Amino acid sequence: MKKPIKRIVIKVGSSTVADSTGRLDRENMKQLVDQVARLWRQGAECVIVTSGAIAAGVEQLDLKKRPREIAKLQAAAAVGQGLLIHEYTRLFHEHGIQAAQILLTQFDMAHRELYLNARHALDQLLAMRVVPVVNENDTTTVEEIKFGDNDMLAALVAVLIDADHLALLSDIDGLYAGDPRKAEPATKISFVKEITPEIEEMAEGIGSSLGSGGMITKINAAKLVGAARISMQIVDGREPGVLQKIIDGEEVGTYFAPGKRKIPGRKLWLGFSRAVKGRVIIDQGAVKAIRDDGKSLLPAGVVDLTGDFTIGDTIEVSDAEGRVIARGISNYSAVELAAIRGKRTAEIAKEYAGDFSEEIIHRDYMVLI
Repeated sequence: MKKPIKRIVIKVGSSTVADSTGRLDRENMKQLVDQVARLWRQGAECVIVTSGAIAAGVEQLDLKKRPREIAKLQAAAAVGQGLLIHEYTRLFHEHGIQAAQILLTQFDMAHRELYLNARHALDQLLAMRVVPVVNENDTTTVEEIKFGDNDMLAALVAVLIDADHLALLSDIDGLYAGDPRKAEPATKISFVKEITPEIEEMAEGIGSSLGSGGMITKINAAKLVGAARISMQIVDGREPGVLQKIIDGEEVGTYFAPGKRKIPGRKLWLGFSRAVKGRVIIDQGAVKAIRDDGKSLLPAGVVDLTGDFTIGDTIEVSDAEGRVIARGISNYSAVELAAIRGKRTAEIAKEYAGDFSEEIIHRDYMVLI
């Protein structure tokens, strides 16, 4: 049974706010804001996580199409950011609603104090009946422009404010067993109870014509919010009245059920808000110890590692087939771990004369994926 939605995060993708030329689609932005205003009048607390700064810059700079070069993308974002929030502010003002701009970066999410400050700011805005409009700071966040999308940012914001639901507005009206934009027919999956390897395989390779993310980024977002017991939906951002349909519990797009148990917010922050700097590959015995027995990760179970991480960095833990099973804070650098991997505690104790950590990642600083 779907729970009532009182607090919702609405992620607006590039294909929803921009037209085929890469410029702002003001008509669709208006119908989107009209929908949010209706939810607001019904008492719902709404947060928008939006793309579109680059689209607004493309229009203002009179570029023929969205550029590919990083420097030009940054320039377009710098010009467009103010124009984008101005458009949202103008549209909400027509409904007598105040909007507020929140710019976040990975740095904000990776540092606990800044993370908590962002949460307090968002909570206060919602308490004042303001609609926060959140965006990645594309002018300085090169990695997000080049590789990412706002799907994970929206998921982090949903966890940050303890939302009831995350709605991802896209140019695809859900998850399909195949790519619906190709000639062969594909079946839409309306309900996902659990994200399995088969679900992830379906998502691979399905992207967006305007955004820089794809279906796999949406599946990763579903994993994160699901672990916080937050439901998620992928819907067509141009479908009339789609947000009301979500609130009313209608079958629209693809619905991802929340997880059965809620992982503490601190562990979610450790596992998902901080950039991953490396990976350790472990044997099946260590997989069982971590996944089934609730143990910490010890050097003896490590068969290989990648990345140039240091003490205190977040690293992934995967099995031999490459399936990520956990993330956590490393007690070793990559260089130190390479020297002791596969060794038992007694062997390491002889080499380090007792001055070492028994665990690579302590259970208290690890979250299962």
